[in-house]
Amino acid sequence: MNQKETETVQKNGASPSGEPEKKSMMSEVLEWVKMIVIVLVVVFVIDGVVLINAKIPSASMENTIMTGDRIFGFRMAYGINIDLPFLQYHKKMKEPERFDIVIFHYPDDEKQRFIKRIIGLPGEKVEIKAGKVYIDDAEEPLDDSFVKDTPLGDFGPYYVPENSYFMLGDNRNNSKDSRFWNNTFVEFDKIIGKALFRYWPLNAIKPLNNA
Repeated sequence: MNQKETETVQKNGASPSGEPEKKSMMSEVLEWVKMIVIVLVVVFVIDGVVLINAKIPSASMENTIMTGDRIFGFRMAYGINIDLPFLQYHKKMKEPERFDIVIFHYPDDEKQRFIKRIIGLPGEKVEIKAGKVYIDDAEEPLDDSFVKDTPLGDFGPYYVPENSYFMLGDNRNNSKDSRFWNNTFVEFDKIIGKALFRYWPLNAIKPLNNA
């Protein structure tokens, strides 16, 4: 092979310095970076628009949801509920229902998120007698078959404002809820989403809607 042929091979193939290999590695790294960024953006948007991922910190919803459980909530259960740093927008398209388990901003400190069960609906009178909940002076109390222990105490009456809800925990004797808050009711715009299902621990996966 003469000198001219040798030069041609070096120009058309891999150079002694390995530059094509370096470019190939850089391209691969950039593709991985792009993929990671896309995944992070998708997760960020889903968390702010579609789902809530929450860990239960207390016993207030036992035995329906246990301390340490992890759950997903559905932000769009009642309409559009966008909660991003650069955009917050809420539009009601469906009314929350009694006994729905919801995640919301704690009325006395909106930096905190609470999870409770909706008991009182807008415009209703709620009264608790000997642990039993009565709505609008009904003769029969609400169903409390999901409550952990026999509830105790007398509370109220409470008059639920429009567009607001009265909340109780399922562990009634050990729950910081509407009975004890300074701001008794949760406004619709403060509801983040409806509890969807428990995904952790794995041996206790179950849906939570109307649980």
